[in-house]
Amino acid sequence: MSTEKANEGVKISKGDIIRLEFDGWIMESGELFDTTNAEKAKEAGIFNENLTYAPIPILLGSGRIFEGLEEAILDAEVGVEKEVVVPPEKAAGQRDPKLVEIHPIREFLKQNIEPKVGMEISMKNRVGTIISVTTGRVRIDFNKRLAGKTLRYKFKVVSKIEDPEEKVKAILEMDYGTSDGFKVSLEDKKATIFLPDVCKYDQKWLISKYRIVSDLRDALGFNTVQFVEEYIKKEEESKVEEKKGNEEKIEAVENPEKSETSQ
Repeated sequence: MSTEKANEGVKISKGDIIRLEFDGWIMESGELFDTTNAEKAKEAGIFNENLTYAPIPILLGSGRIFEGLEEAILDAEVGVEKEVVVPPEKAAGQRDPKLVEIHPIREFLKQNIEPKVGMEISMKNRVGTIISVTTGRVRIDFNKRLAGKTLRYKFKVVSKIEDPEEKVKAILEMDYGTSDGFKVSLEDKKATIFLPDVCKYDQKWLISKYRIVSDLRDALGFNTVQFVEEYIKKEEESKVEEKKGNEEKIEAVENPEKSETSQ
């Protein structure tokens, strides 16, 4: 029985870790602005090849999603599709007119940038969108894209994660973007996480790990979180690969049907 079927109909509470599939539209325009479905993203022209389209892990109560959506999720059950309309004050907030600024066009031309309506730009650690370009002036909106918008969501809690190791991997995926290559060992109030090689050189990991520690403590009550980097000598790596090869050969002899199926 799948995890989804196993806890279908189960109620959701703060502190739970779930997997959520959803589509989100801007009410005023009917524009699809976010989705976990790749085909819908392509149809709407918002597909991003750098994203993985699948139900996303969420730690409820952690402030990662809009307040209005979270309230609706907490009133939902696993496996049951729901819709909710979220007003601006429970989504990205109201628009602030003070965040719409006018800058001289020469600021852009000095940097060999030709300002165009709809262009996203970064100025003084703020991200804004150009909303108009006139003679000598560029108007930039530094409000969040969804500020002042009423949103409509169609969503379903696909599963409520119960297994402690799967919860750890869900938090890794939520905070770092992936759990691929990580190995997890749990003992009492201690979590030991063996890191894949990519973490050794990834600046994103250096930032993400602090949030991971915080979420593991809050969600699972770990007193100690240990990250382990492994460095294996090349000779030892060769022995490991050789051992794996021998094991595969033995398996092929003992179970020839499996060997034929895999070819």
